[in-house]
Amino acid sequence: QVQLQESGPDLVKPSQALSLTCTVSGASISITNYYWSWIRQPPGKGLEWMGAIVYGGSTYYSPSLKSRISISRDTAKNQFSLQLSSVTPEDTAVYYCVIPEAAPDGTDYWGEGTLVTVSS
Repeated sequence: QVQLQESGPDLVKPSQALSLTCTVSGASISITNYYWSWIRQPPGKGLEWMGAIVYGGSTYYSPSLKSRISISRDTAKNQFSLQLSSVTPEDTAVYYCVIPEAAPDGTDYWGEGTLVTVSS
């Protein structure tokens, strides 16, 4: 059973960087050919795909975030991480780590999500 758990600060000041980590159990991020992804949902809005890192280490980012986002991985800890720079209150959202279509029935694996608020 694959499980994902997000961790990181729940409050970030404007102009600072947001950093979150997803700890994975039940699958290896270094050998499993998944798109290890980050998705967010601002309050009252829909889901937004942010980016992904694949098992070979290549990254893919949303064009709207490409100048501010970085996704990396730590294979020793079986974790992948999100960094979003120069945040504004518009980056306030629930952030999820997700593995799309990875379950045996084709559905996604989702972390429980973590609310990050950008405020001074």
